[in-house]
Amino acid sequence: MTNHRTSTRRGFRLAAGLLAGATVLALAPTAGAATPQPGLTLSVADGRPGQGTAGLRQGLDAITGQAGALGAIAELRDHGKAVWRGSSGVRDLTTKAPAPVDGRFRAGSVTKTFVATVVLQLSAEGRLGLDDPIERHLPGVVPNGGAITVRQILGHTAGLFDYLEDPSFATDTEAQQQEFLATGRWQTYTPQQLIALAVAHPPYFAPGQGWHYSNTDYQLMGELIEKVTGRSWRTEVQQRILCPLGLHHSTLPGTDTTVPGPHSHAYFSLSTGPADVTELNPSQGGAAGEMISTTEDLTRFNAALLGGRLLAPAQLAAMTTTVPANDYPPSRYGLGLMQTSLSCTEVWGHPGGINNYLTYEFGNRTGTRQMVISVTPYDPAKSDQLTPTVIALLDRAFCGPGAGSTTGSGR
Repeated sequence: MTNHRTSTRRGFRLAAGLLAGATVLALAPTAGAATPQPGLTLSVADGRPGQGTAGLRQGLDAITGQAGALGAIAELRDHGKAVWRGSSGVRDLTTKAPAPVDGRFRAGSVTKTFVATVVLQLSAEGRLGLDDPIERHLPGVVPNGGAITVRQILGHTAGLFDYLEDPSFATDTEAQQQEFLATGRWQTYTPQQLIALAVAHPPYFAPGQGWHYSNTDYQLMGELIEKVTGRSWRTEVQQRILCPLGLHHSTLPGTDTTVPGPHSHAYFSLSTGPADVTELNPSQGGAAGEMISTTEDLTRFNAALLGGRLLAPAQLAAMTTTVPANDYPPSRYGLGLMQTSLSCTEVWGHPGGINNYLTYEFGNRTGTRQMVISVTPYDPAKSDQLTPTVIALLDRAFCGPGAGSTTGSGR
């Protein structure tokens, strides 16, 4: 059995550091997935033809074939239009129906970029400063809060302990996994509980003296938004981003355990066989990772963000000013946004993972080309192939034939 903290890093870190998922939110072990059932077939929904789409269908098939994922869906957007959508694999082990190309999924830590965008908008409005000490807005919440800035928290350089590394979230044994299935995944957590759990641990380093991915940081940012605006971070994300962009299939479920609309199922295994872990109380993620979305909504969000429609130039420049993501070279991290290199260019976005839903949301720096991939990982014997197959698909999307003239280098 695999400790979820170990599987978190393995499940969302791509080969050679090209895409670093860091410690993105994962609440169940990827390596504990079930072995494919005899007779399970892989099916592909044809993508829509468009510029620079050569090989994308084969690349998506590799994720479900070579890497053993149960299902995978993806969308490629170019200059504001979806030029390709694809689906490979199945939605669940019961019906074995094709994975829905328009399916919703838990987007995990992609939520962080939405939250960071709201904080940066509030900075542009003069309602907070990025270099304000967090103590100014949330007095007494964080030890040494007078020395920790909003900017450091957004960029994971504050040194605050990640609550998911607390032993109470461990799933080392089958007994712990059974407890998670029976009670743990239904538990409601408040941000205050998760922050208190985190600050009971020593920090990783002094503020500004290192980099360590911490979900605690974004629980704090959710609280900061509420303190500054008087409204919840969910309301602010909804009114500032989801509604203006028409992202009608993205939701912030709070404590709702279900995934609405068409969706693929997620699984991990016990000695008794596969367990469906699709349903979950996402308050364990909250502002760090509770969003449910679609590939279409996330490509549109990435295009709007990097295209300058959500942030003023100064705030977008702050978001894209990066530091090395320690332990995951050569990826770099800005303020709620990750930068990583493909064979021909740099891409920007965020990976996400929660309860065996993996999301990869990336676009070029000019906001003209985006790809989002959602994967439900499955076969632990092939899990080491997930990294190279996802990299290969992204590289085909941004660097393949026909993509070069539209990709735009971020260098």
